[in-house]
Amino acid sequence: MIEPGENGIPLLRMALRAEPDVFVVRQRGREVAAAVGLEHQDQIRLATALSEIGRYLLVTLAVPVPAEVVFSVTIGTDPQTLVTEVVASHSIDTDQRLPGALAVGRLVDSFSVQPNGGSTVIRMSRRIPRSAGPLTPAHLEAVRGDLTSSAARTPLEEMAEQNEQLLAALEQARAQRDELARLNEELAETNRGVLALYTQLSEELDETNRGVVALHAELEERSARLRVVSETKSRFLANVSHELRAPVTAVIGLTRLLADPFSDPLTDEQKEQVELIRSSAADLLALVNDLLDLGKAESGTIEPTWSDVELRAVFGQLRGTARAMATRPGIELVVVDPKSPAVIRSDEVLLTQILRNLLHNGLKFTERGEVQMTADRDGEWWTFQVSDTGIGIPPEHQERIFEEFYQVPGKSSGGTGLGLPYARRLATILGGSLGVTSVPGTGSTFTLQLPVRPEP
Repeated sequence: MIEPGENGIPLLRMALRAEPDVFVVRQRGREVAAAVGLEHQDQIRLATALSEIGRYLLVTLAVPVPAEVVFSVTIGTDPQTLVTEVVASHSIDTDQRLPGALAVGRLVDSFSVQPNGGSTVIRMSRRIPRSAGPLTPAHLEAVRGDLTSSAARTPLEEMAEQNEQLLAALEQARAQRDELARLNEELAETNRGVLALYTQLSEELDETNRGVVALHAELEERSARLRVVSETKSRFLANVSHELRAPVTAVIGLTRLLADPFSDPLTDEQKEQVELIRSSAADLLALVNDLLDLGKAESGTIEPTWSDVELRAVFGQLRGTARAMATRPGIELVVVDPKSPAVIRSDEVLLTQILRNLLHNGLKFTERGEVQMTADRDGEWWTFQVSDTGIGIPPEHQERIFEEFYQVPGKSSGGTGLGLPYARRLATILGGSLGVTSVPGTGSTFTLQLPVRPEP
């Protein structure tokens, strides 16, 4: 039975006396490493370290130093370790020659050179991989018996095996070199493809950028043209409206003089014709006023006069003026006063124009039923609604009625098609919005939303 030593359980003890022993120690070291389960590369590393130490002690030094080599295994530790000690017969000058000559520390896990009385101990260790399994004393006893009974090969056989290993290493290196060359060629091909793709993408991007720049320039040019056309239209509307207002007002005044009871009496036919002239002139004057208002809104010259507006007072005023417009029988006008306190920060004149326009629009398109106006506050917003039981608006026309001069086909109202566009522009100026929901044959509801206190 093997007795554990200071460095574990000994497996093999060898003498290193002459240069041929270096080959034997190398061979036996590799056999010990294989027997305890070291991987092939680690076996070669340990054998190479032993060979270098042996040559140093017996060849490099001026006076050869005999030594004893001891292989042992530590068990019961994690991981288990193969320990190799080379005990030189006398001390060695380790300060100068040994560190440079024995540059083998990188071949093993640990390496040390320590004086021990009149001798020198060179100790190396290598961890045994877990894949080798736990080594028991019985297993190590069997390994020790195999090593003791096996005969060492001759230096020539050892050198032949080393040559075979060297040839195998060279072949492996050649295969790795060929694989590296192939990978480099593939990488070069990939780089050429990437460079070609990058060049193509760069050219396409440059072409796209040129197209975007050209499109942007075209859009800028068209925007400038649209601004010029819009300004020209606004000036034209303003000038024409101003030029028409004076003669139209004069025509209305003349019709009043002709219809005055104190003027020369008119026949019934003449009265009818004068009334027709007055009505047409009044419609033309309303169109002129709408054109003026719309021109102001488009030109941005309308500046709201902000103040706290009492909505109940506004509703009372609109109730009185709207009743004069509700001339058709069978139409009920309902103006519901908002709950107190009902105050909004807005322009009273512009707000009144919007609501009056919506009431007038509802009365024009309602033959019977009612037109109702309400106002409710929801948080930081006031919602005004003017609903009617009129003819309604088809869905495809509900957004177009806010375009200038647009009227729903087949529905004559006698209007100009400017009231709703003007009302929406005023709503935007006041910081809100104007929209409509409608069901044909049932009625329409116009919704005006304004902030309680607009942001400055």
